[in-house]
Amino acid sequence: MSPRIWLFGTAVLVFVADQVTKAIAVATLSDGGSVRVIDDVLHWTLQRNPGAAFGIFRRAPVLFTVLAIVIAVAIVWNSPNVRDRLHACALGLVLGGALGNLADRLFRPPGPFRGHVVDFIDFRVWPTFNFADSAVVIGAILLAIASFPGAPARSKDAASG
Repeated sequence: MSPRIWLFGTAVLVFVADQVTKAIAVATLSDGGSVRVIDDVLHWTLQRNPGAAFGIFRRAPVLFTVLAIVIAVAIVWNSPNVRDRLHACALGLVLGGALGNLADRLFRPPGPFRGHVVDFIDFRVWPTFNFADSAVVIGAILLAIASFPGAPARSKDAASG
């Protein structure tokens, strides 16, 4: 299977999972309300975030909307250059996560380019986040790993064509 299929397949799966989990959170949780899932470990807490990760830069939602668009376009534009599954999956995670949060910024209140991102995963020792945020972070970590010379997926895929 071509790396581009892995990239776009991963992105679609992440985007759908993100949007479904956010829809469930919005439908079942009250704003600011919290539901204990695992005592002292995990809660579902609905928050709407106008800023970046951890709620920083709350007054610059347009900046993050434009940044998500630039990242998504850059990944799609460069997708023909992806040569291995590890890079493809990592970029797919970043793309799907960026598109998931971009959808919130474009289609959620208070309006296009200023929409608030839905966050609901709350470990109480870390700021509340969502599936898209997780995908972006995991994708970035995988990209760092894939960048090391001789990374297993890189040498294996390069050898197989």
